Amino acid sequence: MRAPAVTPITTVTTMAETILYDLLSWMSPSWPVGAFAHSSGLEWAVEDGLVTDRAATQAWLFDWITHGGGWSDAVLFVFAHAAAESRDRAALLEIAELAAALQTTAERRVEATAQGAAFRRIARSTAPCEALALLDDVEDQDLAYPLAVACLTAGHGAPVSAALTAYLHGVVANLASAAQRLIPLGQTDGQLVIAGLRAAVSDAVARAVALRDAPVGALFDCLGTASFMTDIASMAHETQYTRLFRT
Repeated sequence: MRAPAVTPITTVTTMAETILYDLLSWMSPSWPVGAFAHSSGLEWAVEDGLVTDRAATQAWLFDWITHGGGWSDAVLFVFAHAAAESRDRAALLEIAELAAALQTTAERRVEATAQGAAFRRIARSTAPCEALALLDDVEDQDLAYPLAVACLTAGHGAPVSAALTAYLHGVVANLASAAQRLIPLGQTDGQLVIAGLRAAVSDAVARAVALRDAPVGALFDCLGTASFMTDIASMAHETQYTRLFRT
């Protein structure tokens, strides 16, 4: 008696599934950029009594996303992603220079460039692409984090909306984790903060992506923040006596 024929099972992985896996890897806490060492000034806000619970943490991060550094990152990310997609080195270098210059405090610059340089180093080894090489002329101390991520994601074909959502989620999750250690918040409250910022992240992504077709010369006009306390917190943290975080 002949054995029954075996029908092979073929698993088809679409491009969308592949890039989703990569985005999750690149924005994972296991991607060694040292994000755990940074609080974006949140440590001082906790020390000063401005952020003391889940509601205050969510409000602080909402302002950062909507009116502060998170919004600037989103705009820079979108413009850099477009330049990397079109392999426009000149435009990308112009954006990179502006991104470094826009850091409002010494600690903000450290936070942005330390993570940007680390992200590029591991990306070169594990996920090299032509677009990432467009940043070769940018020194480590001048490479802002959103620029490095935008180039890698564009170079691997990640849609800008998905890539920016992953980037902002990664930063929000890291800051929520910082709040868990500083206040401290419980793990449930930390996850509630992240869930509560879903709409704010989605709105920031939509607003930033809507600027995608603007010329690079209009980038400066698209930027603008009004989150003064987050900047003051970053400045004050530079001289804070007892610190867990680098920034």
